[in-house]
Amino acid sequence: MIKIFEKLLNLLYIKVCYFCGSSKDDNLMCRKCRSKIHYMPPSVLKQINGTNIYACSIYDGVIRELILAFKYKGKKQLASVMAELMYNYWKELSISKEEYFVLPVPIHIARKKERKYNHMDLAVREFCKLTNYKYNLDSLIRIKDTKKQFNLHKQERIKNLKDAFDITQNNMPDKSNRILILDDITSTGITLEEIIKVLNRNGYKNITALTLATPDIWN
Repeated sequence: MIKIFEKLLNLLYIKVCYFCGSSKDDNLMCRKCRSKIHYMPPSVLKQINGTNIYACSIYDGVIRELILAFKYKGKKQLASVMAELMYNYWKELSISKEEYFVLPVPIHIARKKERKYNHMDLAVREFCKLTNYKYNLDSLIRIKDTKKQFNLHKQERIKNLKDAFDITQNNMPDKSNRILILDDITSTGITLEEIIKVLNRNGYKNITALTLATPDIWN
């Protein structure tokens, strides 16, 4: 019933909350659902090879629902919600006053054909509208069609992601530029670690990573 109501309201150009169906705020995530988010403090979550990793929130509740719907269910409209949440967190950090070149965590071309899109490409576009940062969706690539990470143990994840990424030098910035990597979730940090290694090998040292969510306990 909620989904039928949502479609009718959308026809009238009224946005309804994807998570509860409310049209009260004319937003894809209403204030009530936002209030349920468990935000992380504006501080470094973890360091990987000298790179600071930040996470905006805990991976549960509406954040979990947001990521799953946006990533696997074709709900591309949620790109603006994810980007706004990440931006609101990011602007609280003093480092956000600097300029960055933004890269999304890529998916393999086979996975992209299957899903029809990379959700992080969409999120980066929306995030950069808010920050006015430059970005490129093709510079960082995944050259290995890896298994899904969520059901793998740490050592299996390390093996799975080894040599999985590369850069194409396609419109990459000068080596002195600050690089900001955007992803949806970080748990062990292995995906980001492999990307950081590739960037370091290619001369990029000033790197930061921002993710929407992290589990409340790192495994």
